[in-house]
Amino acid sequence: MESSGADLVRRCRAGDGTAWEEIVSTFSRRIFNLAYRFTSSIEAAEDLTQEVFVRIYKTLDQYDAKQGDLTNWLMRLSRNLIIDDYRHRQRNPQNSYADDVEDHTFHLRAVGSSAQKEIERRELCAQVQEAIDKLPQDLRTCVILRDIEEMSYQEIVDVLKIPEGTVKSRINRGRIELAKILRRMRVVNV
Repeated sequence: MESSGADLVRRCRAGDGTAWEEIVSTFSRRIFNLAYRFTSSIEAAEDLTQEVFVRIYKTLDQYDAKQGDLTNWLMRLSRNLIIDDYRHRQRNPQNSYADDVEDHTFHLRAVGSSAQKEIERRELCAQVQEAIDKLPQDLRTCVILRDIEEMSYQEIVDVLKIPEGTVKSRINRGRIELAKILRRMRVVNV
């Protein structure tokens, strides 16, 4: 981001639409990708991303630059909201957004890759997401936060409010289970 986080927030709160657009354009892809990992649905991830930005906008007055940079604050808030939504859907499955993973097309493009490689990459991404979807909720959440979001163990502890040993155990069990699922799906060998 060109502007400092504190300056962007100050400008947003003063009604500067360009500052808000800068925040949205900078973070929308990361927030969408995280939302997709938890919903497995493009439409649900788009809706959830929009809801997250509405909540961010409403809570900009709570941002304190002394507590950390804007990126960390925004992503922590986003993760918390997305995980809350995920937990809610687990408790109320009739509201589940899940749709066919095959319908999803990733928007990231590899530079210089052939059409065949792009198709293979999409297929592999869809298979991995399908395998992630098969993990039990507690393991899935920890694996996504650690291996996809690259959060530290302490950050996961803070978000999920469970002991560090439990986080490490769930990540380990989740990785083992994910490997078994991928082998059964014949995505990986051995």
